[in-house]
Parts: sequence; structure tokens; C-alpha cells
Amino acid sequence: MPSACVQTPGAKVSLESERLVVVLPEPEDGEAGDLRREIPLRDLERMVLGERVSVTTPALVEMLRREIPVCLMDGRGHFIGSFQPAAPDHGAARLRQYQCALDAGFALKTAGRIVVSKIYNQRRVLQRVAAGRRSNTIDRGPVPDGFDTSLALMDSMMQKAGTCASLDELRGCEGAASAHYFSLWAQLLPDAFPFERRSTRPPLNPVNACISFSATLLYHEMVSFLHARGLDPALGFLHATENGRWSLALDLMEPFRPVVAEALTLDLFSRRILNEKHFEPANGGTYLNREGRAKLILQYEKRMDRQFMSECVGHRTTLRTQLDQQALLLKAALDTPDRFEPFLVN
Repeated sequence: MPSACVQTPGAKVSLESERLVVVLPEPEDGEAGDLRREIPLRDLERMVLGERVSVTTPALVEMLRREIPVCLMDGRGHFIGSFQPAAPDHGAARLRQYQCALDAGFALKTAGRIVVSKIYNQRRVLQRVAAGRRSNTIDRGPVPDGFDTSLALMDSMMQKAGTCASLDELRGCEGAASAHYFSLWAQLLPDAFPFERRSTRPPLNPVNACISFSATLLYHEMVSFLHARGLDPALGFLHATENGRWSLALDLMEPFRPVVAEALTLDLFSRRILNEKHFEPANGGTYLNREGRAKLILQYEKRMDRQFMSECVGHRTTLRTQLDQQALLLKAALDTPDRFEPFLVN
């Protein structure tokens, strides 16, 4: 159980020996069922808690002692804050990171590799679905209109991204490739869940709600891995360093977005794991309700921990392991820039 998510309002998390004990509130309908869950700490890598869940200090301390980050989210799935284990003694690495962050050449080269990898992964996601439809192994509709033309344009943007002379030019390539990508990606969704454009604050429809919530989970995992490896998650290369966000985490998660947030969203709707009853309107937008978030988190965890043979690393691995590997590779690249190789899907 790499991750545990407790979001039931009124739930209580406490520590008993080597286990976390989760006690759920009694339901109003009187059908209590099993109100107690036990989580062995040796099996846990991260904890996600809802804002109306209480956790005892001994339980929190033991999780931090075992280097288990604890993430807090509100009732709409928005990140509130986190408890992170004590920062490791990597002052020299952080000093080198600050120097690299101010090096325009290093920043452009690193950002360029990230964008090239992201576009490559976007193309692979589309190619995989199209190949399944063309071979009739997946009967979920026709191949999108203009598929080959848009894929060729994305390929040209990918080639251009590797030679951009400025970050602004690079971001332009990323934006153009993403426009083609989402125009094709939207055609893969069931008719009942249309997707016209990406909207985030707030998400304006169920599809955007799923992408945003999945990306939030991915983002805070990347933040935790960067903290654990002694890096400052705030110093970005592709995303400008600004107050109020972890720009480096945003950078390193970019190649994972197509294969995690967007591929997962497509899967959730195509397989009818989510439907209209799993969403609710709020604050001018559309959000997953508690049942919908629980279903998405379950599928997210399965995807992150599913083993696959990676052609790039030459052995079996998981997406979660590769997230951590990105932090390690970037740290190594602070002294040897060519060591950084962003994640590529097969």
C-alpha cells in the first residue's frame, strides 16, 4: 500500500504499535459494517487526508519519523498543505541548484529536454489508442479526424523544441503541440463527456475536473520526492520561479501528464468508471464528489504502481519509481548536465 487516502468526514487516525488505525464514523442509516481499518506502517509511503479527518500527534510523528509525507486536501480536492519529513543535509547540492537556476544556458537546455519528452509522450498516448482502434483490439470509436496531420505537426514542434534559442520560443512550441494534442485527445472521449478546452480555476466540466485532480496528486508526489532528495522544489527552469508554487515540481511532472493525468482521465470515462453522479457543481465550476475522488484515487494508485518493462531504463519499473528517478537525475545533472534524461514512455 504505497499510498493511503482517508477522506471520510469524522474519521480518526491513530497509532497502535506498528500500525495506523483508522476509525470511521457510524453512518446515519445505522448499517455500521466494519468501521475500523488498520494500515501497517511498513507498507505505507504517503498519506492523503481530507480536511475533516483528525490524526493524533503520535501517528503524525511516527509517519514523519519513517519519512512518510502527509498531504492535506479540502472537500473539493484542492491542496491545503503538507507535513514533510525533516529536510536532509544537502546544503551543497542546494547551493549548486541555486547556481544552475541562474544559469540561462542550463535552464534552457533542461527545459528543452522536458518539453521534447512531454511532446513525445503526448504523441505516444495518441498513437497507442489509434493503434488499438485500427487493429480492432479496442472498440471505442473511430480514429480522430486529422490524426496523421496533427501528429506530423506535433513531431515538427518536438524537433523545433530541441533547438529553441529562448524559453519564450520553447514555451510557444509546447503550447502549439498541446493545442494539436488536445484537439485529437478530445475526440477519444465518449460523446456524453465533451471537452472543448483546458480549464483549471475552476474546472468547467467533468473532464477538466479529472485532469486537474489527477495532476494535483502527481504534483504533490513530485514535491515530496524533491524534498526527499534534498532539492528545492520551488526553483523552476521551464516554469518561472514564483512565490506560491513549486515550479521545479511542475517542470519534472510535465512528461508524466500525458501518461498519468490525461490517459487516466480517458480511461475513467471510456470504461465508465466515472459518470455524471460522481461530479457536483461548486464555486462556478465542476468538481469530483467524495465518491468520485475515491474511484479516481484507486485507479491512480493502480496506474502509478503497475510494473512495466521500460525500454529507456532497460528493466521493469513503475511510474512512481520513475518520478523519484527524475529527482535523482536532476540532482546528478547539477554537476553533469547530460545526466538528466526526462521520462519517456515506450
